[in-house]
Amino acid sequence: MEKELRIWKAYAVVTTLVAMVLIGSAFALNTQRTKFHEIDVQRINVVEPDGTLRMVISDKARFPGIIVKGKNYAHPDRSTAGMLFYNDEGTENGGLIFGGKKNKDGSVSSYGHLSFDRYEQDQVFTIDAEEQGKMKHSGLSIVDDPNWPITDLLTVPRSDWKKFFETHAQPHQRIYLGRNSDGSASLTLKDKQGHSRIVIKVDPNGSPVIQFLDAAGKVISQLPAESKARGAEE
Repeated sequence: MEKELRIWKAYAVVTTLVAMVLIGSAFALNTQRTKFHEIDVQRINVVEPDGTLRMVISDKARFPGIIVKGKNYAHPDRSTAGMLFYNDEGTENGGLIFGGKKNKDGSVSSYGHLSFDRYEQDQVFTIDAEEQGKMKHSGLSIVDDPNWPITDLLTVPRSDWKKFFETHAQPHQRIYLGRNSDGSASLTLKDKQGHSRIVIKVDPNGSPVIQFLDAAGKVISQLPAESKARGAEE
């Protein structure tokens, strides 16, 4: 009996120690943070505990298409590296992309783009910088997007987009502020149809002008009146 009692006591002690080790290990796993000085990675997905995608940081090779509520749709012309943001439903609602290279003919191609999207639609606020050879422009843009969900367009072949927009409203730029490709700087205010109505501009030669236009793009008033500055670039 004494021998069996000693065995049971030893078993109880060992079991208790094992349980304490397991509990301690589980606690350590729940609180442990892995730290790296440097990593090489093609893509990082940031997700919620339930798996909802909230952010992607990726190179060009593994960059996603357009993700709406967790479903990935092919993007018609996305070939870039950068970062994409997703809302609480796992739908893309903005991003930062960038790229640049010197072409075989020695010309330079470079771009950077930061945008924020409307719910289930395309971008409504953008900051852009682009250089294509001798052409350079950079600016801030505010856009009115239509009310139909972007999935209506994503399920249509690109060859049918022209027909699609015959029955669906299109986005229209409302405000542009930036440096234009001709070297001028301008602020352009547009109506709901995207027609430039007020342009405040400084030409490459330094001449300032304020123009008021009708819906057809005709200048109806201008300050100073004798300025020969051209109309809106955007």
